[in-house]
Amino acid sequence: MAKGEGGEQYSNASLLSKPGNSDSIKLAKRSEQKNRLSVCNKLCYAVGGAPYQITGCALGFFLQIYLLDVAQLDPFYASIILFIGRAWDAVTDPTVGFLVSRSPWTRFGRMLPWIVFSTPLAVLTYFLIWYVPPFEDGKVIWYLVFYCLFQTLQTCFHVPYSALTMFISSEQKERDSATAYRMTVEVLGTVIGTAIQGQIVGMANAPCIPIPGNDTEIRNFTSSLTSIRPDINNTHPVISLDDTKTAYMIASGVICAIYILCAVVLFFGVREKKESCRPRSEPMSFFQGLKVVMGHGPYAKLVMGFLFTSLAFMLLEGNFALFCSYTLGFRNDFQNILLAIMLSATLAIPFWQWFLTRFGKKTAVYVGTSSVVPFMILVVCVKSNLIVSYVVSFAAGVGVAAAFLLPWSMLPDVVDDFQVHNPDSVGHEAIFYSFYVFFTKFASGVSLGISTLSLDFAGYITRGCSQPEEVDLTLKLLVSAAPIALILVGLIIFHSYPINEETRQGNRKLLQEQRDNEADSETDFAELANMV
Repeated sequence: MAKGEGGEQYSNASLLSKPGNSDSIKLAKRSEQKNRLSVCNKLCYAVGGAPYQITGCALGFFLQIYLLDVAQLDPFYASIILFIGRAWDAVTDPTVGFLVSRSPWTRFGRMLPWIVFSTPLAVLTYFLIWYVPPFEDGKVIWYLVFYCLFQTLQTCFHVPYSALTMFISSEQKERDSATAYRMTVEVLGTVIGTAIQGQIVGMANAPCIPIPGNDTEIRNFTSSLTSIRPDINNTHPVISLDDTKTAYMIASGVICAIYILCAVVLFFGVREKKESCRPRSEPMSFFQGLKVVMGHGPYAKLVMGFLFTSLAFMLLEGNFALFCSYTLGFRNDFQNILLAIMLSATLAIPFWQWFLTRFGKKTAVYVGTSSVVPFMILVVCVKSNLIVSYVVSFAAGVGVAAAFLLPWSMLPDVVDDFQVHNPDSVGHEAIFYSFYVFFTKFASGVSLGISTLSLDFAGYITRGCSQPEEVDLTLKLLVSAAPIALILVGLIIFHSYPINEETRQGNRKLLQEQRDNEADSETDFAELANMV
């Protein structure tokens, strides 16, 4: 896919009106073929979405339990880190989106340079998040600084990458297809993140600490120590807290290597199409951008609906490891349960892609998002059983896949709708994508901070073999009742979302007419200039 080919299609198409010009017909057909994305292009584009999901999944599922049980921070300070980190991440999204929208075109495009230059520093800061410093007084500052730095650098990668959807092709069908490839790889990325982090860390899970006064836990703990002490039984390795810390660092190193590899594939496998067919309008200020995007009704409704549904899944993600470890009692199996959810989600992506093309995106949102609700109820109501937990988790993964794919597939339609109603305001795609992420990340920071603080108030015991009943009840609310309520609110908002399939196809035709008219005007101007 060559750079700068965007305007070629339309200028060549205008030559078809001249009879007998067979060379022009061949050239137009060749241009139409070049405008299509190859499978290789789509795959390389899709691979670029994996780093965000791999690191996000590892942080989402494991950072809370890591801060509490490995770094051994007080739950109050852990909640501060999670809240400020997410809130800071939310602030950086519209800021980076604003800066990206004002970036000049380079020989590599406008989006790709951001991705390339942010990757090395993002990898370094991610690795340091999973390192336990050899001092106690500055631990909170250490994790807060590197968590915020990583979120900023990852935003410099992900916001341009998200906006890149609008620049790899001018054809809506090609963008939708590339988005399906991307979502499949991103869900696969969550599987990779869960597998790498979970399996490596799960093999070095340090023994829990019994609650004082609980004779049963003390006897079990003593028996566990006896079985792993080398001077008593040399057939079992010693697993200490230091081993667990090392396992987290090894897992982060593997993920960092994958992050770099994906960035390289994206850079060499994808080319941006220069916006020669539609010149950019004047750059907007930050607050002008906020006013414009939130003033567009369909965008505001999509963002608010996605806000509540994504919050539901973020609450589930952030607390599910603790829920499996303590409420269900599967301390040594929680990483495999998480992996079952992600594998199911990956397998379900092709189904949801077929479903949305068959029944429409709005219908798919309703069916897909609501499908996870029964399993959220079952997981807290059914008596603790490992096999049942695997089955329920695998089934819930189908709904998780819908939550990944469907809202992002709707965003290009909203951008197209905005351009139809505002033909003089173009080149601001990054602002739409950045504010789209801003609201969800800010709210998720609030929710994660509150959920961790709730565990502190409930009496959470660091590395305890069991937790008080109040903690168990809190975890049940955080992974079931609260997410279900948020999903219902999100679905109510989605009900008023105005872009259906008919509107979508109409916008596509109107945009094509606008591009054709602009191309014809440019061709007429060029011919007039040649005559002069």
